[in-house]
Parts: sequence; C-alpha cells; structure tokens
Amino acid sequence: MNRKVLIGTGIVAALVAGVFIGRGLTPPATMESGQSAEREILHWVAPMDPSYRRDEPGKSPMGMDLVPVYADEAAARPGVVTIDPTLVNNLGVRTAIAERGTLPRRIETVGYVGYDEDTLQHVHTRVEGWVEKLATTATGDPVRKGELLFELYSPKLVNAQQEFLAALAGSNERLQSASRDRLRALGVTDREIRRLEEERTVNQRVQVFAESHGVISQLGIREGMFVTPMTEVMSIAQIDKVWVVAEVFERQSAWVEAGQKATVELDYLPGSTLRGTVDYVNPELDPKTRTLKVRLRFDNEGARLLPNMFARVVIDGAPVNNIVHVPREAVIRGGSSSRVVIDLGDGMFESREVLVGIESGDRVAIRRGLREGERVVVSAQFLIDSESNIEGALGRMENAP
Repeated sequence: MNRKVLIGTGIVAALVAGVFIGRGLTPPATMESGQSAEREILHWVAPMDPSYRRDEPGKSPMGMDLVPVYADEAAARPGVVTIDPTLVNNLGVRTAIAERGTLPRRIETVGYVGYDEDTLQHVHTRVEGWVEKLATTATGDPVRKGELLFELYSPKLVNAQQEFLAALAGSNERLQSASRDRLRALGVTDREIRRLEEERTVNQRVQVFAESHGVISQLGIREGMFVTPMTEVMSIAQIDKVWVVAEVFERQSAWVEAGQKATVELDYLPGSTLRGTVDYVNPELDPKTRTLKVRLRFDNEGARLLPNMFARVVIDGAPVNNIVHVPREAVIRGGSSSRVVIDLGDGMFESREVLVGIESGDRVAIRRGLREGERVVVSAQFLIDSESNIEGALGRMENAP
C-alpha cells in the first residue's frame, strides 16, 4: 500500500515539474510583444479600390474606412513583384526620386517667320494709266523712304496738271486752291505740285515714291502694264521687326496670353536663341488642325529672320507650384490610364496607376497616386509592369471565391 502511494506521489511531482519546465521554456506574453517590432505602415488604401491611396487614415470615395498596408505585406499584395538583385542589374533598371516643386508651363511648338503686317504698305494708283518706268523689278528688292518706285502716264493726270497751270495763270485764288486739292486727291505729291508752280510745265509721267523703307514683299506690275485703282501695284514690308506665327495644341491654349516671354531657334543659326514676346493670341481655333495660332513679335537686327523660315518656338507660361513630378520616361501610358513602377526596396516593385498633370520639358506632374520621395523606375519599367500585371491577375484568381 505504501509502495503505491509513493509511486502516485512521484507521478504527480513529475507532472508538476514538467509544467514548471514548460513555463520556463515558453516566453511570457510580455516578452513576445517586446521582441516584435512595430509594423511599418506604407500607406492607406480603399478596401474596394487599392489604387486609391493616402498617406494617412481617412475615408474612401465610397465612405469606407481606409485600411493600412504594412511593409511586410507589400510583397503579398497583387501587383507587387520581387526580382532578384542580379536580374535587376542585368535589366539595367534605373530609378529616380519623385520630387515636389515648381513646374513651368513650357510650351514647345513650331512656327514660321512672317512680315510685321502692322507696318505693311500697299501701293495703289488713284487713276488709270500705264506704267512707263519701273524702278524695282523683283520681290525682295530693298527700298528706302522717298525712293522712286515707278512712273505712271495717265491722261487724267495730264489734264489735271493743265487745269492747275491755267488756274495759276489767273487771279482766282479759289480756283487755284481747288485745282491744287484735285491734284492731291489724284495722288500727286506736294513736291510735284511745287515743281508745277515753279516750272509751269506739265509732266507727262507722274512719279510715285516709297512712303516707308523696307523690302518689296509683293510686286504685281511690269513696265507697260495698264493699271487701275483696283490694281495692287506692290507691297512694301519692313523687316527690322518680324512676326513668328506659332500653333499651340488645344489642351495648352489656356496657358498662353499676351506679354509672355518666348524664344525661337532656327536651323540656319545653330546655337543661337532669339528672344521675343507673345504679341497676340487668336480668339478661335483652326477648325482643321484644332490648334490655336499665336503671334510672337521679335526684333530682327541684321535681318537674320527671313519670311517663311521654319522656327522652333518655346513659350514660357505661368508655372505650377507645389506639385509632385517625375521624369517623363517614368510614365507608362495606356489607352485610358497612366502607370508608374515604384521601387519598394529589397527587390520589390509595384505597378501603380497615377493621374498625370501638365508636361514641362522632360518632367510630368503627378496629381494623384504618388507621394513625394517615392522612387520610380525610369528604365526597363515596361517589363516590370507586365510582370506586375500578370502577378496581379493571378492573385485575383487565387482570391476569387
């Protein structure tokens, strides 16, 4: 009997010792929580739309609470792929930091050089007649103010001169004044009228002189040609100032306004940049090209800009401040959306949909979907994006009921 009691007592003691030994091997709950580090939250996403993300808790567009995405769960999310560092190096993956700053509304377009039409002079005769002598014979010939353009024979002008000389021979001042005014109305210059008063001889050919300096931009007559007041004899354009007419895309039309600075580069002047201003913005779009015509004004010292020259134009619009932007090559453009590939570190990459804004030079503004400081892939991103889409599709299939 005593032997059985001793055996039972030994078994109980062994069980109690085992319990204490087990408790010694199992760390207490307080130690467990102390050893585990706090989980890092990358961002917050909408439960029904993982592409909607924010940097802090809040509500989704559907009114649901945003859920956190932890760093240790990133690789398990659909759309996140893990690539071996050796393969990353072989693919030549390059990255850039998403920056926050100011982007100028830089409009790059093309245009052509034209005459300053504000200074364009059209030459017409006020009577019918024949061109007896043409002093300038080709388009582009330079002329100076007061220089002879052509001589015109007109029976009507001859009769008007004779009437004026007859009036001068008399003493009727009202008749003399009326005859003088008639000559002026027919286009006879004051210099020619003074000659008539001094020499008292009729000039069979009336001389027409240039009223401004410039070049002949259009020539519509030849010697011996019969002209009327409806005939556009010639046009004279000044070239010390020129226009550059550029075309701006419809989406950029709101960026342009008169007074903005502009630069022009031409192929025949490599390395040379000419500076001017926006002079006029057309109030309507071209119905065929869907572009807006913008007129720029430039000083043309040395006549370096010639009409109809092709020009590359840059217009500096008002800048956009405090916006996240990335290199243009980082954006993957699809049919209805744009994406970027994010480098999460440790060989993990995520393809993310973003909402792009303006483009300025080699930078693109990101209005939604990307945070300042995140690293985006700027080369080999198409391969990573394709792999991410495949992983995302497989993940959705596995999670489907």
